[in-house]
Amino acid sequence: MLMQGFQGLMSLLSLALIALSGFALVDAMIRREDAYRAADKQTKPFWLIILAIGFVVIWLFPIMSFLPVIGLIATIVYIVDVRPAVRQISGGGGGGQRGGGSSSDGPYGPYNGGR
Repeated sequence: MLMQGFQGLMSLLSLALIALSGFALVDAMIRREDAYRAADKQTKPFWLIILAIGFVVIWLFPIMSFLPVIGLIATIVYIVDVRPAVRQISGGGGGGQRGGGSSSDGPYGPYNGGR
């Protein structure tokens, strides 16, 4: 009974990793090529190849082997490092930083009294 629960947990974890890897791959596909070069984050084909290999490895191999860990690391690096830089360059940054304002700007101007 304990093994069935563990197997169910591993299946859910595997599905979550496949979904995360698939999200990263699709996100890399829809970003502009010039944004990768402008952000100094390799090239779009490089990331598409790395993420596609990572997706296939995560999908084909069991979660307890070593290869999916490599695919997961590539996916995490893309999501944490490359994606925010490319989004900021291409103007899809969502962090409230539109129009070239500083980090202390609010919706009606700077919070720091204009210093």
